[in-house]
Amino acid sequence: MHVLHLPMRFGWKPKSVRALLSKIVPERPDGQGNLVPCETWDNAILACEVDSEDQQFPMVLSTKRIAPGHANTWFIRIAGTEFSAEFTTKNPKQIASLPYSPGDVQAWHIADAPYKSAYGTITGGIFEFGFSDSILQMWAAFCEELTHGKFTQQPFRCVTPEEAAYSHQIFTAALGSNRTGQTISMNWRN
Repeated sequence: MHVLHLPMRFGWKPKSVRALLSKIVPERPDGQGNLVPCETWDNAILACEVDSEDQQFPMVLSTKRIAPGHANTWFIRIAGTEFSAEFTTKNPKQIASLPYSPGDVQAWHIADAPYKSAYGTITGGIFEFGFSDSILQMWAAFCEELTHGKFTQQPFRCVTPEEAAYSHQIFTAALGSNRTGQTISMNWRN
């Protein structure tokens, strides 16, 4: 779901999916000392075609279990005609942007984003944000939505069951595409 959280929230449902999946490690330990067949795909690239309300554009989704030099790194890169932006968890305090107009020099701008959690904690703002902070923030967001429904203090709510169902439809299409080598047209079910 992680690779689709923002695209689903933005309403970017692909009308087609073409996938390349690879199994690099065919067997893994089962916790009892035995090697068993691994059912998990190690790396995946999904080339999708999206029709938004006013335009059509390509969207490339990538997940890599085998990614030397990365430890659960997540990023989003949006390339636009007048503005581009990028964020990665590898540098979580930075956001990159590139505004441009025809004839302008194209130069990325890097801005440091100060640490401020969505929900208050006892940890001071001078400290670095870490995994324990993120899991507490996720629990707080879930509890707030459970208590207040859609009327939360945060503009970016938790993943919805509908978004999770949409991600299953996309990944099912990706499996079919990898099996046949064909692009799969999406038939969205609600």
